[in-house]
Amino acid sequence: MSAGTIQQWQIKGKMVQACNCEYGCPCEFNAPPSHGGCDGTWSWHVEEGRFGDVDLAGVHFAAACRWPGAIHEGNGEVVPILDEQMSPEQVQAVGTLLGGEAGGPWGILASTFVTVHEPKLVRWDYAFAGNDTQIRAGDVLTMELTPMRNPVTNEIFEARVVLPTGFISKELNHATTSNFSMRDGVSYTHSGKDAAWGEFSYSGPA
Repeated sequence: MSAGTIQQWQIKGKMVQACNCEYGCPCEFNAPPSHGGCDGTWSWHVEEGRFGDVDLAGVHFAAACRWPGAIHEGNGEVVPILDEQMSPEQVQAVGTLLGGEAGGPWGILASTFVTVHEPKLVRWDYAFAGNDTQIRAGDVLTMELTPMRNPVTNEIFEARVVLPTGFISKELNHATTSNFSMRDGVSYTHSGKDAAWGEFSYSGPA
């Protein structure tokens, strides 16, 4: 589908991510993943925005991914996870976004996938609380964040990364997970590894 057939869109809200990398996720700095391959999930929580005439405020969706090496090397697979409370029009709009046809970060990510699994339309339970954010998407995805802690004193350790050229978020607040698992299409459990959250603001087509 050409950009000329895509409606104007703009969304903003919060993004929460978790992966199998150690704290800090070297992928954010154009370095290889901590353990060779990447198992990671991004979830987006739209606070305001539209795709054409379709209001997307309040929508939740995620991309649960796996790559055998670094993301840019490709050969990845993805499971789209959508909110069952979406209207058919919202499902179509979000599907277009996740498919990469309308630009945004998904236009970059989509080029790295060789397998796109059947989307999961499930109930979302989302409680944003910064480094203590809790997300459950049906029986498919669990992301429970918890603060990183100093290994000697057990005090909370805070870290914020500014990424002026970042395409998913320009500023990430890093945490870890007490529970991070994906259980359908791609399956993995990587609790205790890197996690982060931040604001996002995207528009297109581009």
